[in-house]
Amino acid sequence: MIKSYSPTSPSRRHLTNIHYGELSKVKPHKPLLRKLKEHAGRNSAGRITMRHQGGGNKRRYRVIDFKQNKINQSARVETLEYDPYRTAFIAKIVYSDGSRAYILAPHGVKQGDVLAIAPAAPFKPGNRMQLKNIPIGYQIHNIELNVGKGGQMARSAGSYAEVLGNAQGYTDIKMSSGELRRVSSEGYASLGQVSNPEHNLVNLGKAGRSRWLGVRPTVRGSVMNPVDHPYGGGEGRTQRGTRKPKTLWGKITGGHRTRDPKRRSSKFITKRRPKR
Repeated sequence: MIKSYSPTSPSRRHLTNIHYGELSKVKPHKPLLRKLKEHAGRNSAGRITMRHQGGGNKRRYRVIDFKQNKINQSARVETLEYDPYRTAFIAKIVYSDGSRAYILAPHGVKQGDVLAIAPAAPFKPGNRMQLKNIPIGYQIHNIELNVGKGGQMARSAGSYAEVLGNAQGYTDIKMSSGELRRVSSEGYASLGQVSNPEHNLVNLGKAGRSRWLGVRPTVRGSVMNPVDHPYGGGEGRTQRGTRKPKTLWGKITGGHRTRDPKRRSSKFITKRRPKR
């Protein structure tokens, strides 16, 4: 559910946020926390390789179990928690052997629910099973690209893919982007969509809230000097001045394919996503 606020200041006028009332009021599980080193978008030489990153509140990484490879075991959802490193909520589960793990919380799963992990499990959101046993039309998330490697696709808030069919050891799935892809039927996926589907409706309201998240200001190329950007220079607001859209370093970007044509996994994409 989305929260809005009274316009007591310009920054609160359009501010919206997620209502966290459904989350458990507990501290994170210490054995599953890690401290990640802050790089502020810089490489080992100290040069910026990813712009507009740095600062922000301190946070600790929650180790997520994307594999969930304790087959034929049930797991009870102990808590639903916020994760500062991802858009989706996470769930702390307790396996039948007593061990605990964090997983991506499926949408609609509540505290106390029991999840199953098996080659063939009941068709209930949060259960994890092999793709070959999932019927056509079901929504899935946390999908394995390579068998045993753990989920790699459909992991952000509200994400899901749709099962289109099984044939010759492969499962055809439709991604939320419209791309059709083929993956091994022996791989595992979780039923349902990822939690927090309203994340895209959040309005930060002010620049300072972006800084809390570690996002630094972004400057438009058209307001730079000619030495700094291909769009820079001119008196007042001017046209782009270059025939094709370019990056800061002069590389063509508009309509230019960025995927490596020799990438091995390209043969498993049966249809590319449609142009917007």
